[in-house]
Amino acid sequence: MHRPAQRKRQLRSRLLVCAAAVPVILVAGCSSDSGSDASKKDSGAKSSASAKSGDEAASVEEAAYAKLPEPCDVLSKKTLENLVPKAKDKSGKAGTSSDTALRGSCSWDSLDNNGVDGSQFRWLRVSLMRFESDASLGSGAKRAQDSFAKQVADAQATKDAKNVKAEPVQGVGQQATLVRYDLKKDKDTFKQQTFVTRVENAVVTVDFNGAGLAGDKTPDAGKLGKDAQQAAKEAAEAVVAANEGGGKASSGASEKPKTDDKKSEDGTSDEKKSDDKKSDDGSDDKKKSHSSAKS
Repeated sequence: MHRPAQRKRQLRSRLLVCAAAVPVILVAGCSSDSGSDASKKDSGAKSSASAKSGDEAASVEEAAYAKLPEPCDVLSKKTLENLVPKAKDKSGKAGTSSDTALRGSCSWDSLDNNGVDGSQFRWLRVSLMRFESDASLGSGAKRAQDSFAKQVADAQATKDAKNVKAEPVQGVGQQATLVRYDLKKDKDTFKQQTFVTRVENAVVTVDFNGAGLAGDKTPDAGKLGKDAQQAAKEAAEAVVAANEGGGKASSGASEKPKTDDKKSEDGTSDEKKSDDKKSDDGSDDKKKSHSSAKS
């Protein structure tokens, strides 16, 4: 007689237990949804921050110059006659480059042979490098500044160089430094002048050396330095002119090119990005200038 009542009590207890469990499940479900919402908000905030960072990176300053002139055409006939009067090839010898839109060079050598009275040797090279603005590498101007500093440091660190001197020079580009030193080869002393200048996002390096061979007098380092500066100034102006579509800048290479609709069409969109470190230091074309000296 008591069994049915006992079973009823047991069934009622089970129902109460199940009913008590339902709110726990619902609460757990709400907690899960709440966590999901927070996660979505956090993810959205990160995405927004990432997009903002990408926008800032993409807004790197546009490079001022989009092209380089032909390296063998940057110096006037008068300058070449003065620096390398007995050049075998007046048009110069173009250096090899994997990307002429970003770097190039041209060299000349001159030997004024006076027989038993000795000879005067001159060697000249002009190197040009241009740097594009890149979101991951920085602006073209900043990259050019880094390259300028490296070119100057490399010149000062030339092996076996003696009496090394470096001095900043005003009036040529945004930055300019003349590095001079003596170098002995086969008992002859070569007076080396390396003039480095930066004009916006381009770097111009002029290597010029001279020597009196077979007993001829050693050339004056001061004059060689002034000649190297003149060549660097002309080359820098040629970079400006190449990007202005005509005449040279009236006040030297320190002016920025004028921007107009036509120039905007001729921008850097068609220029190939430099994907190797060599474009930063011009190592494809660079040799030590004294290697071209003839005894």
